[in-house]
Amino acid sequence: MRSYKSIREVVGPLLIVDHVEGVAYDELVEIYVGHDDRRIGRVLEIDGDAAVVQLFESNMGITPEETRVRFMGKPMTLQVSESMIGRVYDGKGQLNDKGPTLISFEERDINGAVMNPMARNYPDQFVQTGISTIDVLNTLVVGQKLPIFSGSGLPHNELAAQIARQATVLNDEIEFAVVFCAMGISYEEARFFEDEFQRTGAIDRTVMFMNLADAPAIERIIAPKMAITAAEYLAFEQDMNVILIMSDMTYYAESLREISASRKEIPGRRGYPGYMYTDLASLYERAGRLKGKPGSLTMLPILSMPEDDKTHPIPDLTGYITEGQIILNRDLNRSEIVPPVDVLPSLSRLKDKGIGEGKTREDHADLMNQLFASYAHGKSVVEMASILGESSLSKLDKLYVKFADSFEQEFIKQGFYTNRTIEQSLDLGWDLLSMLPKAELKRVRDVFIERYYRDDES
Repeated sequence: MRSYKSIREVVGPLLIVDHVEGVAYDELVEIYVGHDDRRIGRVLEIDGDAAVVQLFESNMGITPEETRVRFMGKPMTLQVSESMIGRVYDGKGQLNDKGPTLISFEERDINGAVMNPMARNYPDQFVQTGISTIDVLNTLVVGQKLPIFSGSGLPHNELAAQIARQATVLNDEIEFAVVFCAMGISYEEARFFEDEFQRTGAIDRTVMFMNLADAPAIERIIAPKMAITAAEYLAFEQDMNVILIMSDMTYYAESLREISASRKEIPGRRGYPGYMYTDLASLYERAGRLKGKPGSLTMLPILSMPEDDKTHPIPDLTGYITEGQIILNRDLNRSEIVPPVDVLPSLSRLKDKGIGEGKTREDHADLMNQLFASYAHGKSVVEMASILGESSLSKLDKLYVKFADSFEQEFIKQGFYTNRTIEQSLDLGWDLLSMLPKAELKRVRDVFIERYYRDDES
């Protein structure tokens, strides 16, 4: 480890240090301001004998003449241990819950590699979230990357907490854990998550990483890497099924843009760096299942779309990397239908691999297809009625209008504290389909109609 007092310039969160030797990219750095003020950073770029150091903390008080920089010769690491479950960390990976320090731990480089496609096991296990719109219509599968696209003011935090409380892998004997990473949140939101997890007991199976809005931008870039490192350790070293929830990835991308602007890089779409796709992929592609390992890492990144725009670079790039998306709807939320999952544009590309006999139930696929078709037809009839008037509707059309309304009020609207089993959700779907004539159930096999369709007489 070598120390230098050759800072050339301080530019926002960046220090430019001259005349350095043997320094590596992503190396951990200690910055000493005076005698007792220690801050940390990392090497962001090397150009000849000059290094650009990115601060994890404020640059307040840093002057080139009185500041000493020490390069640690190692990357940033996280202390991992089985006993980290139930603990709360800050965005830099430091324990932040006033509990005891970890006695036995390993140090892991947070800059892990993406999973080799040849080493992956194909996702084929059902994850029960207890939320009907996800479990039945947009099924989450073990090892999947399924983002939630939200908007400003929509209750994605409440949905994230609900999934963290309720999610489980059915018919599997190995332990289940949740790693929860919050980025750019307010003190009020942080208090909500901590109180909610403590009150419901979800903290007993959860590791929390909490990055607050007043923390430097670089900490928001480091926080998800800390969380993924913890999740990888629990999944592939401790053989657990792990769900990693990261909210809000929009703040992560905004921090990338801020750091890129500080480095005076040529901007891409809407000012975001051109390498944002690669950067997001380096996070998302660390999820999955590994051959020869019983554990798994399932990822649910949550992002709020600026101006509810699905073509914005953040959701657009995320959609290319991940396997579908759950979309929250503002109109449903205004109608107090929560969680406000918009089932028609939502998609889980791996849902067919995690449903069916032995996983959920034999009628799941047919029921899912029929619910989609019937709800879509009901919504189109509602739109037609708003133009032509209800008097233009046939008796069957009115049944579809009633079905669409009941579907939203009973199936989608379940609240944030109702935990439905997959059997309860499937049965509820059949109850709703039984509002329609049997002849309209064209996507369901006769054997399932005979078994599950509920006639009025019965």
